[in-house]
Amino acid sequence: MSITVNGRTYKKSSQPVVVVCIDGSEPGYIEAAAATGRAPFLDRLLKQGTNRLADCVVPSFTNPNNLSIVTGVPPSVHGISGNYFLDPETGKEVMMNDPKFLRAGTIFKAFQDQGARIAIVTAKDKLRRLLGNGLKIGQGGAICFSSEHADKATMAENGIENVLDMVGMPLPSVYSAELSGFVFAAGVKIMEKHRPDLMYLSTTDYIQHKHAPGTPVANDFYVMMDGHLAKLDAMGAVIALTADHGMNAKHDSTGQPDVIYLQDLMDQWLGTAKARVILPITDPYVVHHGALGSFATIYLPAGSDQAGTARKLSAIQGVEVVLTRAEASARFQLPPERMGDLVVVSTRHKVLGTSLSKHDLSGLTEPLRSHGGISEQKVPLIMNRATDLPPAAQLRNFDIFDVVLNHAR
Repeated sequence: MSITVNGRTYKKSSQPVVVVCIDGSEPGYIEAAAATGRAPFLDRLLKQGTNRLADCVVPSFTNPNNLSIVTGVPPSVHGISGNYFLDPETGKEVMMNDPKFLRAGTIFKAFQDQGARIAIVTAKDKLRRLLGNGLKIGQGGAICFSSEHADKATMAENGIENVLDMVGMPLPSVYSAELSGFVFAAGVKIMEKHRPDLMYLSTTDYIQHKHAPGTPVANDFYVMMDGHLAKLDAMGAVIALTADHGMNAKHDSTGQPDVIYLQDLMDQWLGTAKARVILPITDPYVVHHGALGSFATIYLPAGSDQAGTARKLSAIQGVEVVLTRAEASARFQLPPERMGDLVVVSTRHKVLGTSLSKHDLSGLTEPLRSHGGISEQKVPLIMNRATDLPPAAQLRNFDIFDVVLNHAR
C-alpha cells in the first residue's frame, strides 16, 4: 500500500516503524557514546545500518523542524516558522503551538486514515497538539501525549491513561534528562502493549544545552537511550533517528553568553521601540537557553532605510548573514508572511538577543550552548537498516520518513 501526503508518497511497512527526533543532537553525541563501549546498539547502527548526515530546517529550532519531519515538507508548506512569531493578523507575539497555524496535514493523519495505528510521545507538551493535529484520539484511536503531562493523560484526549503506572516511572521534571528518558521508556511499553504501525518519539534538548558531545553526562544520556532502542529493535521495529537541530557553544572566553542585542541596536539607530525584534527560539522553557539563539527577524518602521540597516548589521562581528524577507524565505524555504523585514543569523559561537535588560540569564548554570543558525544545520540521520540511497544523495532531516518507509533494505 502507498500513501500520498503533501506531494510525497510513502509505502506502508510490514514492520512497526519508530522515528526518533533527538532534540539538539549534533553530530558527535552518538559517536562519542558508542566509542565508550556502553552503547552497543548505537554502535551497531553506526557500523552496520545507515549512518548519514542531513540538513535541518533553518531556523534550527524545535517547532519548525519537528513539523517538517512529520509533514515531510519545509515550513514554506506547513507554515510553522519558529517556536514563536509575530502574528500578522493580531500584531501580537505568540507561541506557534496552536494547530491553527499549521497549514499541512501530517504523515500520521494520512496513515491513520488508511487504517494504521499511530503512537506519538513527545517530551514537552508544546508540541503535542501540533504533532497530533487531525488524528482520531480515544479508544481505538491514536495515542498522543507528552511526558511533561503524562500524569494528566486521558483516554479521551490522549488515547491512553494511567501512563505513570504503565511506564513505572514518576512524573519527571521538565528540566531533566528524565523527561526524555520517560519518552523512550513509554515508547517501549507502548510497543509491547499496542504495537503501533508508526511511532514518533521526540525528546528535549535539556542535556545538549548543558553538556557537549563526549562529556560524561552526555554519554550517560545516550547510553540510556541505547538500552530503550535496543528493546524496540528486539521487537522487530525499523528504527530511524534524526535531530531537529544541532548545538554549539555560544559563550566567550570567560564563560559568559556571547550576545548581540539587536533591539538595543535598533533603538539606537532608529529610535526607541520603532523597530521590533522577534526571537523565534522563545518558548515556555527558557531556563537552559535564556531565549538566546542564532536566528532573529526584525520588523522595521515604515519608511526606514532597510538596505542601510542591513549593511550596518552585516558589519557587526558575529553576524553571519542579513537577508531581506524575500531572500530569507527563498533560501530557507520559509513562509514570507510570517517573517520580518530582515532576518539576521549569527555565527557559530554567537547568539542574538533583544535588549540586555529583557533576558533573564539567572537559570544558566553552565556556559551557554544554543542553536538556531546555519551552523547548527547538520544533524544525524541513522537507521537500523541499510538503504538503497546513493552515497551522494543530499538529505534533509524531513526526508526521514521517506528514507525509512521507501528506501530501507
